[in-house]
Amino acid sequence: MKKLILVTSPPACGKTFVTKKLAKAMPNCVYLDKDSLITLSKQIFVVANEEYNRSSDFFEANIRDYEYDCIMEVAEEALEYNDTVFINAPYTREVRTEGYMENLRQHLLEKKGAELIVVWVQCDVEVCRQRMISRDSDRDTWKLEHWDEYVKKLDFSIPKGIHNLFLFDNSSDEKFSSSLAEAVDYFRDFQLR
Repeated sequence: MKKLILVTSPPACGKTFVTKKLAKAMPNCVYLDKDSLITLSKQIFVVANEEYNRSSDFFEANIRDYEYDCIMEVAEEALEYNDTVFINAPYTREVRTEGYMENLRQHLLEKKGAELIVVWVQCDVEVCRQRMISRDSDRDTWKLEHWDEYVKKLDFSIPKGIHNLFLFDNSSDEKFSSSLAEAVDYFRDFQLR
């Protein structure tokens, strides 16, 4: 069975690292990263003469949802040519919006014959902060400078009511290795359906 696998979590929980390791462990898959769209998004800030701030009202109103729409369109097109597609993107609001994931799951089943799997990457908040500092990215400047304000907006709890939710523990090397092996087995079970 075709699978669209969303790897989700708040920023800096290790989504990219986890998704790349999962994709390498799964033969013949497509890996998509929403961050690939940041180059285009930065240009929108420039053209609009707005300060580059991915936590701003301008970003929320003019960029955020369009990035998600674009990566989903690319993923749906990729499902035409491959049975397993990974999307590395936060989806933090969407996983908590009642009905959003179920509607997406039904849409994928009806239009593409694909099952939706959501991977929630779990990680300690302080570890996320340290990862942001380490990656030294301009997309995190405002977040780190306003950490207390920023982190209040995030919900690190496990999302509820999602069909095919896999919890990936990325809080230590040992837990990562165990979760990776379990996730690969979980995904391969879908191929037998």
